[in-house]
Amino acid sequence: MKIFTSAQIHELDKYTIEHEPVSSINLMERAAKALTHAITEDYSTRTPVVVFAGPGNNGGDALAVARLLVEEGYDVSVYLFNVHNHLSEDCAANKQRLTEMKGLKKFTEVTLNFDPPELGADTLVVDGLFGSGLNKPLAGGFAAMVKYINQSPARVVSIDMPSGLMCEDNTYNIRQNIVRADLTLTLQQKKLAMLLADNQPYIGRLRVLDIRLSPEYINKTESQYTLLEESDLRPRLLHRSDFAHKGNMGNALLVAGSYGMAGAAVLAARACLRAGVGKVTVHTPKRNYDIMQMAVPEAVMQMDHEETYFSEAVDTEDFDALGIGPGLGQLENTAIALIAQIRRATCPLVIDADAINILANHRAWMQQLPRDIILTPHPKEFDRLSGGTSNGDYDRLHKTQQMAEHLHAYIILKGHYSALCLPNGQVEFNPTGNSGMATAGSGDVLTGIITGLLARGYQQADACRLGMYLHGLAGDIAAREKGKESLIAGDIIDYLPQAFHRLED
Repeated sequence: MKIFTSAQIHELDKYTIEHEPVSSINLMERAAKALTHAITEDYSTRTPVVVFAGPGNNGGDALAVARLLVEEGYDVSVYLFNVHNHLSEDCAANKQRLTEMKGLKKFTEVTLNFDPPELGADTLVVDGLFGSGLNKPLAGGFAAMVKYINQSPARVVSIDMPSGLMCEDNTYNIRQNIVRADLTLTLQQKKLAMLLADNQPYIGRLRVLDIRLSPEYINKTESQYTLLEESDLRPRLLHRSDFAHKGNMGNALLVAGSYGMAGAAVLAARACLRAGVGKVTVHTPKRNYDIMQMAVPEAVMQMDHEETYFSEAVDTEDFDALGIGPGLGQLENTAIALIAQIRRATCPLVIDADAINILANHRAWMQQLPRDIILTPHPKEFDRLSGGTSNGDYDRLHKTQQMAEHLHAYIILKGHYSALCLPNGQVEFNPTGNSGMATAGSGDVLTGIITGLLARGYQQADACRLGMYLHGLAGDIAAREKGKESLIAGDIIDYLPQAFHRLED
């Protein structure tokens, strides 16, 4: 699914109007019907509704929704904010339609002074002040209106976007001037801001409503951002021949674990095996030998000559992929061995966890990373890697894109909607996964999966796409079976076969 900018969304509306063809007022009515249907699914006619409408087309949507709710038997009060004495054409048309109908409880057009209504806990506020076209923070009376809504106990449904939230970059937005919605009903597709963690307090529960905007425009228009879908990934799965043997299913090497962190190596190795690779070798300190042999009998052990830490680079000529970092520790001897291993590697590389932290402490080494390397940092790891803090999630995403392009690397910025930043500047978001996966070892599992897929024969981009999708999907299946609170990293591995099975079917 493509994620369009606010400018592209405007062009999509315009293209639909011109090429369907459909009048703009009828397209607005189509959106209003979808919005009204969604509202009536969640709120009964016993719920008093207060609609706040702005002067633009988002306000026009809100006025049309108010009229349709009245027709459905709801008790509706409407406040239209027209402080500059100018309404968009469709907003003005919907104002006239609304004021001419019977059954509307109250209609107030605010041009100067505003006497706010009481918003009780049983009230539903429909926020139609500003939608996807906003390009600067709210100020003045509209900011005061937002604060009034937010301090009330009323439930809030926002149309398309919570008013005050911009579609893409909210780095310098004024956060207290953004509506905190309980439910956002966005039209046609998700917006970039909706995929970023620091905007979630304003969005609440999110529903995407299909209003049948032009599929022709959507298909032919390029977008820098996409949201992965199962239909995108299913054709990318490699076929496993009936005559396959372990020798042609790939040979993966994991460099993982230090004394006290053998569990990270165990999780990565088990996940790597479950990803379908033919053979997994784990290079780990001597003290981990017994643990690894008992916990992952299917893996081959390759012992470091040191007892407690990784200390020496190993030959990779016999391997199809190398994953390095889980539980590695950050000793200086390990750091030296890490950069030596990176230089020596002759196969695709996945860098995670302590390997990323070591690079963050030796940032000059970043220039020695080979092209097409895969890095999987979480936000704080990325901030250390980039040499400073980020001013919000949009700023961090932008820096990740720049780093991926500069290094010609594949960087997965982990989180809800993990973002795969590709060397060509494109970003692909992963829709699977849940908060139950916020648990120690979850990242080690992802490293194992991606390393296994690389060794299995997938190119870097597809290994990343499939890896993060399957990782999240296995977590979703595990959460349904065990609940989010009790989910642990090992559960993700246990449900990985079901995730593969679903994707294959």
